[in-house]
Amino acid sequence: MLFGQGTFKEEFILFSIRLPRILILTLAGAALAMAGAVLQSVTRNDLADPGIIGINSGAGVGITVFYLFAGSKIQHFNYVLPVIAFIGGLLTAICIYFFSFEKGKGIQPVKLVLIGVGFASALSGLMILMISSAERQDVAFISEWLAGSIWGTDWPFIVALFPWLMICIPIIYFKANVLNLLTLSEPTAIGLGVNINKERSILLVVAVALAAAAVSVTGRIGFIGLMGPHFAKRLVGPKHQSFLVITPFIGAILLVLADILAQIIFSSAAVPTGIVVAIIGAPYFLYLLRK
Repeated sequence: MLFGQGTFKEEFILFSIRLPRILILTLAGAALAMAGAVLQSVTRNDLADPGIIGINSGAGVGITVFYLFAGSKIQHFNYVLPVIAFIGGLLTAICIYFFSFEKGKGIQPVKLVLIGVGFASALSGLMILMISSAERQDVAFISEWLAGSIWGTDWPFIVALFPWLMICIPIIYFKANVLNLLTLSEPTAIGLGVNINKERSILLVVAVALAAAAVSVTGRIGFIGLMGPHFAKRLVGPKHQSFLVITPFIGAILLVLADILAQIIFSSAAVPTGIVVAIIGAPYFLYLLRK
């Protein structure tokens, strides 16, 4: 098939269905894992994840509002979707950062998770409220998004998502040493010459951009940003110059495997990929919480 020897049906299935879906899952998994790695370092909280602390839900509110206006024409705006999701996610991240920050102490890790979980629940409720009086097809789309159904699996969505990774991931690699310093206490980092507010702001925007771009085409996917960095650190150690190299690959593998499980094990029930990720990720989150 790769060399034009397959039938039309085989080529259609490969190039129009299978390959775009795999590429979307790969890009989204890499983006979510890198976003999680940055958030964990910036907040000094190993439990930080774009889904757990509400950033994905903020992006979802933006997409919901946009969808209620655009309706079925939303697929014509695939290049705009990551931007809409980014705005919603960034506003949410700013609010969470503001409420979890204490003057003289900086960000409080436990407070950040609690506030983030609260924001995630509130924003999910807001999305449900917004679609309660919407048309049936609108309700179906938002429900699928909330469940993490991979809906944007055409080539235009790949083109829309790819530039965000190409811009944001090199910035993260460039800031690897800064991320090492941000994991230290604030007085130590300041003493070593780090402009904490500036660096945190830049990295927070980058993390939100990656997470928002990913969930704009996959739906609300959680725990990839939690598991990816942790697995990478277990393999090569906690130094950012090392584990950031393999983090996007682990994130991509996790999301692709979850999608395969959803299609093989739960083929008759049509379980969304996000549900499978949650089934795998939630126990790991509880394990980390008890450590």
